[in-house]
Amino acid sequence: MNYLDNAATSWPKPDSMAEAMLRYLRDVGASPGRSAHRLSIQAERLRLEAREAVAELVGLRDPLRVVFTHNGTAAINLALFGLLEPGAHVVATGMEHNAVMRPLRALERRGVSISLAACRPDGTMEPAAVAECLRPHTRLVVMNHASNVCGTVLPVRQVGALAHARGIPLLVDAAQTAGCWPIDMHADNIDLLAFTGHKAMLGPTGAGGLVLREDFDISRLPALVHGGTGSRSEHEFQPEFLPDKYEAGTPNAVGLAGLAAGVRYVLERGVDKLRAHEQSLTQRLIDGLRSIRGVHVRGTHDAARQTAVVSFTMDGKSPAEIGLALDEQFEIMCRPGLHCAPRAHLTMGTSPAGTVRLSPGPFTTLADIEQAISAIASLAAAEAHG
Repeated sequence: MNYLDNAATSWPKPDSMAEAMLRYLRDVGASPGRSAHRLSIQAERLRLEAREAVAELVGLRDPLRVVFTHNGTAAINLALFGLLEPGAHVVATGMEHNAVMRPLRALERRGVSISLAACRPDGTMEPAAVAECLRPHTRLVVMNHASNVCGTVLPVRQVGALAHARGIPLLVDAAQTAGCWPIDMHADNIDLLAFTGHKAMLGPTGAGGLVLREDFDISRLPALVHGGTGSRSEHEFQPEFLPDKYEAGTPNAVGLAGLAAGVRYVLERGVDKLRAHEQSLTQRLIDGLRSIRGVHVRGTHDAARQTAVVSFTMDGKSPAEIGLALDEQFEIMCRPGLHCAPRAHLTMGTSPAGTVRLSPGPFTTLADIEQAISAIASLAAAEAHG
């Protein structure tokens, strides 16, 4: 089996991740922050280790400003619904995932106005496109760090500088970059960063979060969910301190144990080293697919400017037909269609059918890439000859 769907969920995972989850289930089992006995304290240590690992990954000094949610989408909703009130204006881009667009459309019905900064068909965008959208009542700029459709990395650092010059915070959807692309929240001018653990962070599903930079005033962001935290239990109001303010309810402790192990695996090997491996494979995949007659690769065609995500179309065959053939005939796992990002496909000119997306990961080999190129070449040749 050739798994090239890491942009959806990374697989395989490091052995250390599954072992950490098993250890929690077998040896700990308790809820963190809910009791004073040794197992609960041990569970809390595991949760803190997860915070510390994520903080180190994104250049944050205070791990208590890593707030856990069940995925990146929940983190984005926390930020958007907390910061945007009726009458506010928000700027996003033409390459957003529905994790951003659907909350924004819901907020639009409540009186929030939206501007979308124009992007090119290859997914690139000039920072000036965001500057042109800013208004006196703009309260937030939100953008993905890299497209989940074509991998193109957007100019987050420059956009953040533009936004900060107007006193506007920047929220970044790092679902596609956290773990496989260097991130420093301070150097990159990111105020809030939403992440999900099950992609390049090599953790399990059901564990994500929102990172709030040290100088972001949390009084600006109300809690979205209220409930038990194990702290200040004598009060019937949500605590106002971090991380409890945003972590009501029993956490996914087993998932956080796995997330900590996945991120530690990334940190021990080095994001730069993992990035170099994926960049090499991605460039070979791009070059190989572009050499096939009837195949059209989307994006920049430059692996240095994108994550390990390659989208293509083929003359005469729909993305769905190609995806099915790759699975059934060649055991290649990919993702065809719109990738929950119809706005990005409108920008790229690949709507409504979408594309076929191949996404290598840290465990993908050059042999896997060559097999994929060969398989797609055979499908294209069969189509060309009727």
